Amino acid sequence: MDGIDQRAPSGTDVVDYDRRHLALYAALIDADDAGAPWAEAALLMRLDAADDDAEACWRSHLERARWIVGEGLAIAVVAFGREGSIS
Repeated sequence: MDGIDQRAPSGTDVVDYDRRHLALYAALIDADDAGAPWAEAALLMRLDAADDDAEACWRSHLERARWIVGEGLAIAVVAFGREGSIS
């Protein structure tokens, strides 16, 4: 999964993983909003849709992406505004 964790971070802390994957998060949201099937969107993550855990991996990242731009936006803006201080 080339730099992609099996599960996206959870909880209300924004971490460096989130910063490193912001472009991916945006692409996953765009694909989902466009109605792309999960297996097609998972290609953005270089996932093999035939892998048993691929859909769960994709879903956790999409959920994290939606949290970052929704409920977590204020937290993310503050965290991303601090250089080098995200855990």
